Amino acid sequence: MFADLLTPTAHGLFGQIDAWVFLLVAALAVLVGAAVQSMVGLGLGLVAAPVISFLDPTLMPGALLITVIVLPVLTLLQEWRHVDWHGVAWGLPARIPGTLLGVWVVAVLEPRALGAFVGVMVLVAVGLTARSFRVRVTPLSLVTAGTVSGFAGTTTSVGGPPMALVYQNEPPERVRATLAAFFLFGGAFSLLALALGGQIDTRTTVAGIAAIPFVGLGFVLGGRVRRWVDPTRMRTVLLIVVTISAVGLLVQAALG
Repeated sequence: MFADLLTPTAHGLFGQIDAWVFLLVAALAVLVGAAVQSMVGLGLGLVAAPVISFLDPTLMPGALLITVIVLPVLTLLQEWRHVDWHGVAWGLPARIPGTLLGVWVVAVLEPRALGAFVGVMVLVAVGLTARSFRVRVTPLSLVTAGTVSGFAGTTTSVGGPPMALVYQNEPPERVRATLAAFFLFGGAFSLLALALGGQIDTRTTVAGIAAIPFVGLGFVLGGRVRRWVDPTRMRTVLLIVVTISAVGLLVQAALG
C-alpha cells in the first residue's frame, strides 16, 4: 500500500521507476541537502528539488515543502538567539504576494512544464548564489528578496537564495538562524496556500512525511562535520552538482 502510493505517476527520462528506488534516491537527496543547509543556511531545496522533479514532477512542490519545513525548527532550537527579527519583520510580509502568484503558476502548469520551471529557477538560484553581489540589509532589499523568495519557494521550494544573497556577508550563525526563521514561517504559509489551492493531495503528503526522518539525519550529520568542512569548497561542489541536476531536468522536459 505504501509503495503503491509512492509509485511515480510521471515518466522521467529513464522511464517510470520502482517506488522503493524513488524513495531511496529522494531520501539521499534530502539527507545531503539537509546536511548542507545545517552547515551554511540553505541547500535542502537546491539539492532535493531538481532530483524529486526529475523523478516525479507531480510531487512538486508540495512534498518537498512538507519535508523542508522541519529543518528550520531544528535549526531554531539551537540558534534562535541569532535571528535578525527586524529583517524577518520586513521580509516575511513581502512573501505573501509572491506566494499567491506562485500558487497560480503551480495550478496552471503541467507536471513536466513545472519540472522545467524548477530547472530554470534552480539555475537562476545557482547564478545568484555563485556571484558575489554586495547587497546591504535594508528594508528595500528585504522586501524585494521576500517577494521573490515567496514566489520561488512556492513554485519550486527553492526560496532560499534571494534571502541568502541579502545576508551573505553576515556571521554564519546569524545567516543560519535568520534564514531558518524565514523558511519556517514563509514555508508554512506557502504550504497552506497550496493546500487551499488544491495542490496538496494524499500522495504528496505521504511522500513529504516519508522523507522527514532523513532531514533529521542530515541535520545531525551536518552539525558533526561543520567544523571540518571548508564552506567555500563545499559550496562550489554543491553548485556544480545542482547545476547538473537542473540541466538534466531541462533535457527531460525537452525530450518529452
